[in-house]
Amino acid sequence: MNLEIPKKFHGLSNQAHQVAAQYFRPLSRKYDKAEHAYPCELDLLAALLDGMNAGSPEAVGAGSASKRGVGAEEGVRNGGNLSALLGVMELSWGDVGLLLAMPRQGLGNAAIAAVANEEQLKRFRGTWAAMAITEPGCGSDSAAIRTTAVKDGEHYVLNGEKIFVTSGERADAVVVWATLDRNLGRAAIKSFVVEKGTPGMTVTRLEKKLGIKASDTASISFSDCRVPAANLLGSAEIDVDKGFAGVMETFDNTRPLVAGMAVGVAKAALDRTRELLGKAGCRFDYRTPLLAVRHAEATLYRLEAEWEAARLLTLKAAWMADNRLPNSKEASIAKAKAGRVANEVTLTCAELVGALGYGEDELLEKWARDSKILDIFEGTQQIQLLIVARRVLGKNSNELK
Repeated sequence: MNLEIPKKFHGLSNQAHQVAAQYFRPLSRKYDKAEHAYPCELDLLAALLDGMNAGSPEAVGAGSASKRGVGAEEGVRNGGNLSALLGVMELSWGDVGLLLAMPRQGLGNAAIAAVANEEQLKRFRGTWAAMAITEPGCGSDSAAIRTTAVKDGEHYVLNGEKIFVTSGERADAVVVWATLDRNLGRAAIKSFVVEKGTPGMTVTRLEKKLGIKASDTASISFSDCRVPAANLLGSAEIDVDKGFAGVMETFDNTRPLVAGMAVGVAKAALDRTRELLGKAGCRFDYRTPLLAVRHAEATLYRLEAEWEAARLLTLKAAWMADNRLPNSKEASIAKAKAGRVANEVTLTCAELVGALGYGEDELLEKWARDSKILDIFEGTQQIQLLIVARRVLGKNSNELK
């Protein structure tokens, strides 16, 4: 594994960093205070990103995160997953809430990119898609989904309720996980693209949250909601032997992206804390033994080491996806490590700078709030560790719960 960022992505990273610094940062506090207000400033940025994707063989953004295309026989590849991840890292350095509010950059777009067929990819190109998995009685255990999808001619009829849907109100469509037959368990779970305005789909509530307030988080109910059969992503066949590995492949692509968000937020906190501590007299001489430096310096060094480990694990998971290597374990390792590190880094940085870290004069307190969700959504810390344990021990979900 080459630990350097590929040269072809330097321009992408630099541009994303400039957007984060000059576009996201100035808007951060505005939309943190104006929860549920749509950041209309993002429309121009989203249009520019769409233009970049239209003219580039290497697309950027959530929609480029996919294992399809190039095979291992064509050599080592640095492709869409890595480019999407690098962009996410830099933009999250600016504001992760605004990133999550970006049109056509939702986790639903990554889900479509991961499992849709060629016809669906073409049909849903340009669609802003949210992701709806969690239910009132189903959180970390995705296999416990109770939303049903019943075939009726050329449609499926959906009934159920989804909660904590990021961009659920604003998005053009929602990728909904539902079961074709509850008696068949995981194998019957499929994902459907339900377009906004479809009769029977209703946004019932918007959540008030601790962080990422620029992003809307909705509850959505489905009551006899008729969805075209052509909107089922992937195969409609129920393969009991395979389980629901098909829809779970989505997480192999999206979990590294969420880990990248955590890496970006943590980097923002580290950079600002280093700047403030430097003004307070810390010299940051890495040649000096830890026992001979100030406690604040030694603590920052430790946090930087943890951050670097999270960053490398996240890059590895995305690189493996680009090269069509099984990366379920690595994606969960990256998500678990980065989520935990982001929480620790942002909270500790707020502590290290004293009163500055607790007030609204600095973004440190905001980053501490924003970081918490990154250890929860797309699978909690505990679920990620359980997945890793299953992969390491070679056990299935029935054998290790």
